[in-house]
Amino acid sequence: MIRLLCRRLLWRRMANPATNEISYEELKALVEKSSNLFLVDVRNKDELDKGRIPGSVHIPVDTVEAAFAMEPAEFKAKYGVNKPPLDTPELVFHCQVGRRGGVATDKAQKLGYANARNYAGAYKEWSERQGK
Repeated sequence: MIRLLCRRLLWRRMANPATNEISYEELKALVEKSSNLFLVDVRNKDELDKGRIPGSVHIPVDTVEAAFAMEPAEFKAKYGVNKPPLDTPELVFHCQVGRRGGVATDKAQKLGYANARNYAGAYKEWSERQGK
């Protein structure tokens, strides 16, 4: 039954790419309550120094493919967190305005992270709505 549901969800995502995005409201709820969220900030260091979404891991967009192809021990040594499994349910990428987050999401999906999503509102929307 679970496999069938997973197949249906994957088919829906392939049929409707819009489901590869997550809204501000959805992300805010995950940041506040989910222990399964793996949030990746793909911005550059200068952007990151101006603020970040709580709990995010910094992996610049140009290194996402190599990072998510690493062995788990190497990933943990480099980023200080456990590498998410391919079936991680809540893998979200974001950048400053949305484009690089989408690129990173595509890279992760090509590596087998079927549940990867992009926060298209990006840090720009997050900071505006959080009043920062």
